[in-house]
Amino acid sequence: MTASFKPVSVAIGDLTAHPANVRSNAPETYDPENIAHLKASIAVLGLLQPLLVQKLDGKYAVLAGGRRHAALKELIADKASKGFTAKTKVDCRLVPEESDATTALSLAENITQAPMNAIDEFEAFARMMEVDGQTPETIAKTFGTTVAAVKGRLRYGLIHADIRAVARAKTITLDTMKAFAEHPSQEVQKEVYEALTKEDSYLQAYSVRQALKSRGVQVSDDIGAFVRADYEARGGAVAADLLEEHSVLEDAALVETILLEKLGAAAEEARIKLGFAWADAMVRYDYATMADYGRVYPGPIEPDEAAQKRIDEITAELEKLQLEMEDEGLEDGAYNALYERVDALEEEARDLQEAYSAEDLARSGVIASWQGGQITLHVGLVRPEDTVKEEGARGSSASPTGEEAPDPDEITYPASLAEDLKTERAMALGAAMALHPEATLDLTLFKLVSDVLASGMSVTQAIKIDARKEYRSHAKMDEIDETSLEQVAAAHDALDLSWLDDARAPADQFAAFRALEAGEKAKLVAYATASTTQSCFARDRQRDSLMHAFEIEIMPDIRAHWTPNAALFNRFKKAWLLKILGEDLGLAQEAVTLASSSKKEIVAFCDKLFAEPFATLTDAQRAAVAAWCPPMMQTNGVASDEAEPAAETPEPDSEVPQAA
Repeated sequence: MTASFKPVSVAIGDLTAHPANVRSNAPETYDPENIAHLKASIAVLGLLQPLLVQKLDGKYAVLAGGRRHAALKELIADKASKGFTAKTKVDCRLVPEESDATTALSLAENITQAPMNAIDEFEAFARMMEVDGQTPETIAKTFGTTVAAVKGRLRYGLIHADIRAVARAKTITLDTMKAFAEHPSQEVQKEVYEALTKEDSYLQAYSVRQALKSRGVQVSDDIGAFVRADYEARGGAVAADLLEEHSVLEDAALVETILLEKLGAAAEEARIKLGFAWADAMVRYDYATMADYGRVYPGPIEPDEAAQKRIDEITAELEKLQLEMEDEGLEDGAYNALYERVDALEEEARDLQEAYSAEDLARSGVIASWQGGQITLHVGLVRPEDTVKEEGARGSSASPTGEEAPDPDEITYPASLAEDLKTERAMALGAAMALHPEATLDLTLFKLVSDVLASGMSVTQAIKIDARKEYRSHAKMDEIDETSLEQVAAAHDALDLSWLDDARAPADQFAAFRALEAGEKAKLVAYATASTTQSCFARDRQRDSLMHAFEIEIMPDIRAHWTPNAALFNRFKKAWLLKILGEDLGLAQEAVTLASSSKKEIVAFCDKLFAEPFATLTDAQRAAVAAWCPPMMQTNGVASDEAEPAAETPEPDSEVPQAA
């Protein structure tokens, strides 16, 4: 039998709660903070759905619609809300007093209202703006939320329709769909989606974000903020996002060109000021790469009469300032001002009593790099060729050591390949970090606390605790072995991200985050730290003893996270591949047999060999294949004890940060 309930208008003041309402035992449901969105909607749009009521003791008891009833009472109490008083009438449906199905009716209304699909909600917000002419501000007012939360939903609703469709069909996850919002251009989103799915590979949010990084730089990135004015002045395209911080400088090449120009200008300014022979710039200063560089330092000089007079003045002022700083009643601001003055005077006095020799200036220079969101100058560097020439005329045909010229078949690694291998090693290390959350959490906390409390240089340059992902460039990113990417993606999928919701206020997100178990927090911190790992070859204990030991602990074998493949072997000469097969892997007979084959055939052989070692291999050959990688990529273990001491770690004074 189908029930039909008579429509009736009832004054808000005549409404009361019904004991059969299924939510009556959950008073928290009606707390003001839980109905704020509903209150805002009713204030703007009115009551869209009638209340279900029943006459009870002379009142109209709300059988279904308790949250709407609570919101109406809040509107009456809110003096800022116009048009809502106890006498204001609202639409209701009257359930006969003799009905014996009151609880069933209440339950039916509550459980049949299925929560909105997330994608439906994102698209609805987008339609309100595109079709109804609403703005983020008016939408926020309607739903009683923040403009930022609305824009967050709108961004997802404006993702390319094809990508939303595959998310709705559950071909990709909601998290993966959201990753496409990292770039506001729907055209770029579609291009990246098609490129990543051309081989029907499983699409992951991590892969999407990595691919989008190559399509531009967000304006909120420290580099994006630094170059933006010049970038726009040169007509660089900007993909605007509803959230300004997510807008993207689309021409990544122009961004890098401008950055290098600015770095080069800073280096040249320092070169002229200090008298160095050369100046150079690089986006990232890699301490492992620069290990072959020498460094010169200023030595003591005898000041002339004018300089000595100034030194005496500085000495007298420093004595006075030291006495002032001993005043225990000094305010922090005043003390800091005195400290800065002392620091500046000591530096001036040092410059008057130290200088680079003419010989050192003639062979050394300065490199400007981008570090920690600002320009950093690395001064007094000596290029490897200049160091070698000083020792014994490298430019001559004879070797200064009397040794034979290098074997042309000896494996060397061109700069482009070396840079790519560093990137792959960093990705493998990131995977190892994500798979060892407790150890990585300890490393992160140690790094953070040491940077704040310790003096001198940072305890390690390998990771940056600055809440920004490390940008990694690679010539053949779409061809590399994806083991580490899959491991990191799996670690990401295992994260508890229930607290991370753009629709919630930051304080609410923080409260939910704090409620997580310690193990879940460790996973989150480890994943974040893994994303900031700097690209580098195996660490040396003299230059970075912390990461040297840590990497041995969590990544004793890089092959657990990375496998050589055709993309790598294609970049080796044919002679190198035969050398690896014959000498490194013990496959001398195979190397002889393949010597008459084309390089393409040798590459295919190596690719298959490493993908799945052949059953015909001996135990020694199998072990060699399982362990092989370019030597500088492997974790620097026992062998480093036998290595010659590396160059000393640069002194803190030799690196001069400049505010960007």
